[in-house]
Amino acid sequence: MSPRNTRPRKGAFFLLLTLVALVASGCARGKLPQDTLSPVGPEAIKLDHLFKPVFAVAVVVFVLVNTLIITCIVRFRAKSDDDAPVQVHGNAKLEIGWTVVPAAILLVIGVFTVFSVLDVNKRASGSDVLTVKVVGHQWWWEYDYPDLGITTANELHIPTGRMVQLEMTSADVIHSFWPPKLAGKLDVVPGRVNYMKLSATEPGDFSGQCAEYCGLSHANMRLRVIADSPSDFDAWVANQQKPSVPPTGDATVDDAVAGSELFVARGCSGCHTINGLAGAAGKVGPNLTHLQTRSHFAGAIFPLDEKSLRRWLRDPPGMKPMNPDNGQGMPNLGLSEADITKLIAYLETLK
Repeated sequence: MSPRNTRPRKGAFFLLLTLVALVASGCARGKLPQDTLSPVGPEAIKLDHLFKPVFAVAVVVFVLVNTLIITCIVRFRAKSDDDAPVQVHGNAKLEIGWTVVPAAILLVIGVFTVFSVLDVNKRASGSDVLTVKVVGHQWWWEYDYPDLGITTANELHIPTGRMVQLEMTSADVIHSFWPPKLAGKLDVVPGRVNYMKLSATEPGDFSGQCAEYCGLSHANMRLRVIADSPSDFDAWVANQQKPSVPPTGDATVDDAVAGSELFVARGCSGCHTINGLAGAAGKVGPNLTHLQTRSHFAGAIFPLDEKSLRRWLRDPPGMKPMNPDNGQGMPNLGLSEADITKLIAYLETLK
């Protein structure tokens, strides 16, 4: 077989291999935590109802255009060097058709898109709406429930079946709040308040993340929306409204007591608030009053357990890229293993 005859077969093989790779890249096993095609909240469902028909139209146009291109390549390819196409003038009907039809398709898509966007971006109203103020930081999320007197971080608790109005701004650079199963994404801008409404139809733990590049640890700025049943949410609120209870006793024999004193002495209280601990009223870092009610910490990327806390207190910038010298993130405090043990003992009391 001549080299010229093997070229089409090689081309077909690589084309088939490419198609298989593309199909395989879209396959996944199990439930994906940030799967936009499995919406749970009403706002995400509205976006899904817009996406699917638009995607179907795009697929039809893609197949039609590529079929015509391949047909022209195969049917009208030159048979020889002297083979030249017949010169003809334009076809007015075809030209009008392929101008009017795409314009009509885009017009219909545009109308549905505009109405969907206006509906999704409409402010929530009503006496039952839960308001949460969201502040983006490098690289974590702060949540303030003004009507409930609660401030927490990274894990946003909401009750199922109830509309939640997020009022979002940033303390530093532009971020983007994106809980894909519950809503779309919206920029969080310094000096500006943007609004997003969301709700969940069923309890669950819904992952999300910052979708706007915001610096060194952008990829490590995640979030979790915890949808609780109304009774579980009420119980969570009641616990969050309580101040922490500082451990008491002899610091020489009780690591938790020594850790509470060390928390203030080593300057942790200058960045973090712990309601109930004298001198701990910092606003730079997350509120730690009920730290143990969260499943993750440090931008919702590390599981909240003794092993992760120990690694974190040894070298925070080593676990999560940060610029503490520029006020971005937690510095390495040079803690000894004994000090780390005491701090962890105290942090484990924050329930």
